[in-house]
Amino acid sequence: MSESDAMQFTGERFTPECVREIWYEHMHRYAFAARFVRGRDVLDAACGEGYGSALLAAEARSVLGVDISEQAIAHAARRYGDRTNLRFERGDVACLALPERSVDVVVSFETLEHLQQQEALVAGFARTLRENGLLLISSPDKATYSDATGFRNEFHVRELYRDELLDLLRAHFPHVHLYGQRLLFQSSLWCLQGEAKGASAGTMRGGQQLVRGLDYPPVYYLALCSRQPLPADLPAIDLFGDREESVYAHYNHEIRKNMAAGGRIAELEAEVARLNAEIARLRQT
Repeated sequence: MSESDAMQFTGERFTPECVREIWYEHMHRYAFAARFVRGRDVLDAACGEGYGSALLAAEARSVLGVDISEQAIAHAARRYGDRTNLRFERGDVACLALPERSVDVVVSFETLEHLQQQEALVAGFARTLRENGLLLISSPDKATYSDATGFRNEFHVRELYRDELLDLLRAHFPHVHLYGQRLLFQSSLWCLQGEAKGASAGTMRGGQQLVRGLDYPPVYYLALCSRQPLPADLPAIDLFGDREESVYAHYNHEIRKNMAAGGRIAELEAEVARLNAEIARLRQT
């Protein structure tokens, strides 16, 4: 895919040409969702550029991507239209025109905070889902994303705290399972012999106190919601990465640049000190 095929990134809709942290965050959500869509009819609500719908179509029976942007829908149809089980339609996801009980899975990632009509959005998802259907929805945690950083995203209309998000979802779905998401710097251990079960994690505080579990405030929440009990074997931890380790490679590249710059600065400072000493000697003669 050439650069001319890419949709321009404005900050409102992610595109797969983005790199590093934002790529990890968005791709991980769809990679996680893919395990729940096999053989099912899926709605990707606010599908944007269409990359996630295309990823889900590799597993699902059918995928419908809906977005309010005509440009995004035209781009998605052009770029991913060769998938026979995937189609894109322009529509307002806060006022879905789909029939009741028409899909098995609704996926809506980083949509909620862009809308004032959040109750209508979730109610529409509940109406569209079949009785045993599943909603996967994500949204930033206002406490971490905005309050703690002082950052304001110009495209966010209404961000939610954890309790507000849960109240909104539980009004329509009695079964809600909440995950936290953030990019972490971790050392990973995984079993190479046989099949192991369970998960273990630890977080060091201040280099001295070991806390069991991932002791970090989430930047985003991802919720699984259903009218029926959720699967008992949901993963405790879900890891995602790329074989090129692009974020780590960028980090190492920047460290090497900084080290080289530090070495050069030290050389220049030594030269300045030598010249100052020479100037002082000449003034004394």
